[in-house]
Amino acid sequence: MHAAVVTAFDSPPAYREFPTPTTQDPDEVVADVLAVGLHPRVRSQANGSHYTSSGDLPLVPGVDGVARTPDGQLRYFVLEDTTMGAMAEQTVIDLRRSVVLPEGADPVAIAAAMNPAMSSWVALRRRISFEPGQSVLVLGATGNAGRLAVQVAKYLGASHVIGAGRQPEKLAALAGLGAGVTVTLDSGELAKAAADVDVVIDYLWGPPTAEAMAAVVTARTDRAQPLSWIEIGSMAGTTASIPSAALRAARLQIVGSGQGSVPTRDIVAELSDLAAAITSGAFQVDARAVPLSDVAGAWEDTGSHQRIVIVP
Repeated sequence: MHAAVVTAFDSPPAYREFPTPTTQDPDEVVADVLAVGLHPRVRSQANGSHYTSSGDLPLVPGVDGVARTPDGQLRYFVLEDTTMGAMAEQTVIDLRRSVVLPEGADPVAIAAAMNPAMSSWVALRRRISFEPGQSVLVLGATGNAGRLAVQVAKYLGASHVIGAGRQPEKLAALAGLGAGVTVTLDSGELAKAAADVDVVIDYLWGPPTAEAMAAVVTARTDRAQPLSWIEIGSMAGTTASIPSAALRAARLQIVGSGQGSVPTRDIVAELSDLAAAITSGAFQVDARAVPLSDVAGAWEDTGSHQRIVIVP
């Protein structure tokens, strides 16, 4: 069979022959892959920088996708950390880490949206006690995951969503996705707009988060009002110098949400509801399908605002 194969962490995957996978596990099947999202998580897997990387090569990247199982069912699946990823004509999926998709599900839309939407969906449903009517600030709202986080927060009952980012033209588009207010990452503007939010979904971390956290905490009307800050991504840096006063001067909790902090069973438990929401058209999904044979070219396209989906 053909697959996208990584043979060096400093080079993009190449389209080439790869051994057809097999399994003897009764909970696993070899399935025909239909669509695989090229997510930032997949890029970090392929360049060896993700915290779960084992350093083993060669590997086939891809952490999730849509496949048709031998019984004809269309399933969304999530893979364990493995060198046999999803960007191949076939892969091994664990039925316990997959869900049957609703009637009418579009494999490309599901592959594009599930991973980025899952980051905020799971964070709000599994990492904190989020209540309908609470307000949410999304830091890094102009990226794919951030745009979906705005929509997910609104879908799950947020009364008010604030989108923050660096690009004014992309921020302007968030109003149509559910953001009541959009602001740049200027600390004064952000503090004024988000002083009394209940939840922050943070895809940035790094210096921007340290500045935003200090500004928001300082500006709060009632510092006893709980503030949950959920760290999901690190687009702006892997470390942030959080002032100690931010933790002492307000009722602030900082939690992370990602692989490891949420048990796999809890993630799988959310997949059906999220897939149903995507299939229903609840979220705007901007995806572009690319043939598996063009994977090397797709890898070089890092400036697209669309979520690239590899189609074997």
